[in-house]
Amino acid sequence: DAARDRATRAGYATLPQGGVLLLDGPLLLGKGLPLDLSVHLWLSSGALKRRTPAQDAWTLEALERYAEEIRPSDEADLVVRYDHPAHPALVGG
Repeated sequence: DAARDRATRAGYATLPQGGVLLLDGPLLLGKGLPLDLSVHLWLSSGALKRRTPAQDAWTLEALERYAEEIRPSDEADLVVRYDHPAHPALVGG
């Protein structure tokens, strides 16, 4: 919430029996979250720089550090190369 200079939080919701929760975020793997399945969308450093808007360029250093220190490709159940969104490629499998 930029107007209040505060992080926003979604309200609580009840998930029905058998429901599926999709959790999206750039720095979630390696935190010990009890996930049934995790997918890491991998981008090369060059693709990440090209696809990051100029106003968000300040995040690139943190994302590169996360990739080096946490190694999300090693943490994820599935890794998808996502340099070309029209042609995603499953790694391994």
